Amino acid sequence: MIRSQGRNNNELRPVTIERHYLKYAEGSVLINMGDTRVICSATIEDKVPPFLRNSGRGWITAEYALLPRSTQERTMREATRGRPSGRTQEIQRLIGRSLRSVVDTAALGERTIWLDCDVLQADGGTRTAAITGSFVALAEALASLVAAGTIPRLPLRDFLAAVSVGLVKGELLLDLDFEEDSHADVDMNVVMTGAGQLVEIQGTAERQPFSRQEMESMLDLAGEGIERLITFQQQVLGELAEQVGKDYA
Repeated sequence: MIRSQGRNNNELRPVTIERHYLKYAEGSVLINMGDTRVICSATIEDKVPPFLRNSGRGWITAEYALLPRSTQERTMREATRGRPSGRTQEIQRLIGRSLRSVVDTAALGERTIWLDCDVLQADGGTRTAAITGSFVALAEALASLVAAGTIPRLPLRDFLAAVSVGLVKGELLLDLDFEEDSHADVDMNVVMTGAGQLVEIQGTAERQPFSRQEMESMLDLAGEGIERLITFQQQVLGELAEQVGKDYA
């Protein structure tokens, strides 16, 4: 099949990550993956949820939203509806727990870092782009705490990124755009660390069941894509990348 921009089946969409995108946030990026564009900002609060008070541990959490014209038809603001949709809540939880998997929350201390992910334009893979971009914003925010002498070291155990894979018209594809996703027989979102460890797999047979062999092939392809995304994160972070995982080897 012919893919958008003439991509090979195992090729990511063009990726850019612009750091320090917002003036006031402790960490922020604009991530573009093809025509999907997401602003990810990190905010530090010197408090934790009630269940973590006096525990000495911090917390990482996320909010996610589609801007009204990020989609082909206008999406109503969820503030207007009165509450977030089930889809939004599920994505917020995914982003939060994904990032918590690589953070030493004890070294963070009793602080919360909010990751706000606002989708400017949606063309498939918004949740995976949000995770990949949020990691860079999170690293910036944590580095600001180290620079201020608030914490002694960067409490990141490893890198983290996410990508989608799928079976579309019998072909295995990496990093699906909206058109490919809407015609997928199988759609899978995969979150992995820099060490290649799995954090989350969200896989669904849209039309017919898939085999374990097909699942393993999708995971292998996702791993290749995530390895490339993490290399890109390292390039974007520059010298800061050298501090990730340094005290956790």
